[in-house]
Amino acid sequence: MPDIRNGGSSLADQAYEVLRHRLIMLDIPPGDAINEASLSAELGVGRTPIREALKRLEGEHLVVSYPRRGTFASNVNITDLAAITEMREALEPIAARRASRNITPQLRAEFTQAIARIRDLDPEQDARTLIESDLEVHRLVYRAVDNLHLQETLVHLDDLATRIWCLALPRIPDLIGHIRDHVDLLEAILAGDEDRAGAEAGTHVREFEATVRSALA
Repeated sequence: MPDIRNGGSSLADQAYEVLRHRLIMLDIPPGDAINEASLSAELGVGRTPIREALKRLEGEHLVVSYPRRGTFASNVNITDLAAITEMREALEPIAARRASRNITPQLRAEFTQAIARIRDLDPEQDARTLIESDLEVHRLVYRAVDNLHLQETLVHLDDLATRIWCLALPRIPDLIGHIRDHVDLLEAILAGDEDRAGAEAGTHVREFEATVRSALA
């Protein structure tokens, strides 16, 4: 978790990043109340940055506020999966194609390191570590896209998908296999093969949905 008192972005931005990560990883369970006073004390910031962060998170459907009742972590609804998949199936291949055209020396090094980390993953690692690896791969691809609006949309969709993923996690039979499937996508991007990268991205999204539906059936 980032140190919210370090320099850089505003306190509200840093509070947002901490809370967002807790929400998508279900560290704050769906339906749980968000206690502003406790968060303010824990993170060492005032109530105003917390409130600003929560307002932003509400716009992203990660929390919901009710008058006179407070703010709560939004529920995770499997019925949302089809709509999320429809959007990701259209946009993830676009991102992969654009990333294939934008590989700088720095990104090439990062993609190469990501491939090595995935190949070195220990099947005995805890699920939390594996999910974090999955998030890192998606964020790396998104950072290689030269379209801020596309990046933001994909991050939001991936956040919602990750919440569903975490809900299904206890029933996923081959989590590490799903994450290792990213290697083909990253290699296609590194090779500058737009068609292959787009196809791999689309396949990954479809397999994600099938895996989740099978786990929650």
